[in-house]
Amino acid sequence: MRKIASLALSLFLVTGTAFADSPKDSPKDSPKDAPKEAAANALTKTNAELAAQMEELRQALEAQQAQLQMLKEELSKRDRQIEEAREAAASANARATEAKTKAVEAVATSAEVKSTATALNSTVASMAATNAAVVNSTVAGSGAQQGMAEEKGPMTIRFKGISITPGGFIEAATVNRQRAISGDINTQFSGIPFGGNALSRTTEMNFSARQSRLSLLLESKVGSAKVTGYVETDFLGAGTTSNNRESNSYVLRMRQGWGRAEFDNGWAFTAGQMWTLATENKKGIANRGEVLPQMIDPQYVVGFTWERIPSVRVTKSFGDKFTLGVSAENPQTTIGGRGFDSVTTSVAGGAAATTSQNFFFNAPGNSAGLFNAFDPTGYTVNKIPDFVIKAAFDPGWGHYEILGIVSEFRDRIYPCAVVSPLATNAAGTVILNGNPINPAQCVSGTGAPLTAPSAFGATNDSKTGGGFGVSASAPFFRKKLDVSIKGVYGTGIGRFGSAQLADITARPDGTLATIHNAQWLGKLELHPTPKVDIYGYLGGEYASRAAYTGYSSVKIVTTPAIPATSTSPAIPGTTTYTTSTSGIGGYGSPLANNTGCSTETVPAGTGAPGAGGTCAGDIRYIGEGTLGFWHKLYQGEKGRVQWGIQYSYIYKVGWSGGAVGAVAIAPKAVDNIVETSFRYYLP
Repeated sequence: MRKIASLALSLFLVTGTAFADSPKDSPKDSPKDAPKEAAANALTKTNAELAAQMEELRQALEAQQAQLQMLKEELSKRDRQIEEAREAAASANARATEAKTKAVEAVATSAEVKSTATALNSTVASMAATNAAVVNSTVAGSGAQQGMAEEKGPMTIRFKGISITPGGFIEAATVNRQRAISGDINTQFSGIPFGGNALSRTTEMNFSARQSRLSLLLESKVGSAKVTGYVETDFLGAGTTSNNRESNSYVLRMRQGWGRAEFDNGWAFTAGQMWTLATENKKGIANRGEVLPQMIDPQYVVGFTWERIPSVRVTKSFGDKFTLGVSAENPQTTIGGRGFDSVTTSVAGGAAATTSQNFFFNAPGNSAGLFNAFDPTGYTVNKIPDFVIKAAFDPGWGHYEILGIVSEFRDRIYPCAVVSPLATNAAGTVILNGNPINPAQCVSGTGAPLTAPSAFGATNDSKTGGGFGVSASAPFFRKKLDVSIKGVYGTGIGRFGSAQLADITARPDGTLATIHNAQWLGKLELHPTPKVDIYGYLGGEYASRAAYTGYSSVKIVTTPAIPATSTSPAIPGTTTYTTSTSGIGGYGSPLANNTGCSTETVPAGTGAPGAGGTCAGDIRYIGEGTLGFWHKLYQGEKGRVQWGIQYSYIYKVGWSGGAVGAVAIAPKAVDNIVETSFRYYLP
């Protein structure tokens, strides 16, 4: 524009000068012809110069038009970038409505889009001032935007219509126990040693990174259904070659792996490995919405009701205030007690003794079937799954739940497998009488009593257990304090608690008897600032007595015959029977021997500390009080860094027991545990 103005001014000046120099009123007959010719020549020369200047002006205008066209193209490019940014913002907002957990990221994305749009508008305004500034600003803006995208990256990866969100954390943790259990950061609460166990006389300190967690969340829409898949793993698995030496080689294990379809009408279907429906939720009944204690310990806290097992779940939401769910879950039985019927046969000076019992309910893992053949407890052969039903209420303040559990237990009984008193028939032959419901049942084909343990008359037997629970949680002081209480009571539900108390025991005839269990947990979680969480938990688990008398046991010791020699006559073989039909047993027997619970014994080897003296030690109650905190050092677009410390006081009390007339002894054990953790969470 300045060039156009300059050219116009020059033209005006030249034209004005030309008019000023021309004679206005000279007569035609003026004698000054020579000056006229000179003036004509000068005018011709001036017109030539003006034409040249006009040509220069035309070329300048064409150049300016080219520059303006380039400017329009740059502006159009910026408009497209702004439109793409707006579309990205709309997509981010749509994802935010689908997943509450993405709200913060969506807001951040929206803010970034607005900031980008403002910067682009400013750049366009500066482009209008000068072409050179436009080019420089465009290059700089593009470089800055590319650098920002490379630095932040997407929170979620899009692949063929599926949103893929990685997650998890890396942890460096420590555990210090006053009384050792020979364990990693996962605490076996029922394994806290009594005083007679040599481990109770030593402390224990371990470092661990094995709780480091990896997860992958998949989300998509199929018609009217929201489809979700989730996989979560850590390294708290132990293979047969895992050890704590040099490579510290532990294996990856599955925590969760499930798929879920949720429909607009409130129905949702989930299948895979997940938290049991009996675990408390924060709102409604939704996977990944479970309320877990903020513990460092991956076994959580005594009194916490949980399992992570394969299951199939159906839920129905009736608006935002009421949800109903039912689940079929994989069963597994825990047994407790002692004194069960048995026959032990041995050969003097020969191989190790063999023992037979009159029932079984678990089987060793089949390696070819991909079960763990080294698990000494084996796998339950129950005939049906556990069933859990739960109703969740969200009236507007707080969250409340009511749940029920139904479990079926089954074993196979062998009434002629375990013998009772030693007896002889008329011919003096030793016979072994079993413990059948009908004594005439244990006879041979000829009608004579059986003389050896037999599977004759074996049958299956089932028992039903279950329980119910209630929970309530609510925020106080503008959500600065969360308060929660939960209680569960029933029979045969010990495995649903963190302490893993026994579900069942066995009667003398081999039938199963369920144990009454109770679990409770109170929680206080304080959030004084967005960066600090303080938590306190107090919980306990209980298992009732289920004791019986009349258990049978037989010990058969055979001495081989010794042939005659030149110096000694032949010695015939002998069989010695030791029998009892008045044995005590079951769970928590008041006649159990607890006199050695505090008596330390010598080790069986360099890697076998003494287990202590005679101690029934069936657990009556386990309690825990825990206090800890988490401090978030950083929380933002690059993830979260936090550290924490917790202290736990755990105490275990056994059922009292002692011989008739003796003082009853109730063994006790206490452990003080301090754990620390430093974690980096993926964004």
